[in-house]
Amino acid sequence: QVQLVESGGGLVQAGGSLRLSCAASGSIFSINAMGWYRQAPGKQRELVAAITSGGSTNYADSVKGRFTISRDNAKNTVYLQMNSLKAGDTAVYYCYADLKRDWDQPFLDYWGQGTQVTVSS
Repeated sequence: QVQLVESGGGLVQAGGSLRLSCAASGSIFSINAMGWYRQAPGKQRELVAAITSGGSTNYADSVKGRFTISRDNAKNTVYLQMNSLKAGDTAVYYCYADLKRDWDQPFLDYWGQGTQVTVSS
């Protein structure tokens, strides 16, 4: 069994900062990409940022220059540092990990339960 547990969400004023964490645990052989999606009320889930095991990153245009994704491979943990937050960043943030549970298993996406980020204007 694999679990992704997120932490760090909350309420913050516009212009403030939050740091999200997501730790993957359980039966894990290898992790490829990890990242964050978000979903605001009435909107589709969208990619916020992703990072490969080698450290290559990808960001949504709306967060470039404000958010930074990083990971600790030894801890199977991904982080999202969010600065200069705007009301438009309000959403439930979900982490994911593209991982395989054993050497002969395929890579599959696993998801966290989501953490609420609310930015007040």
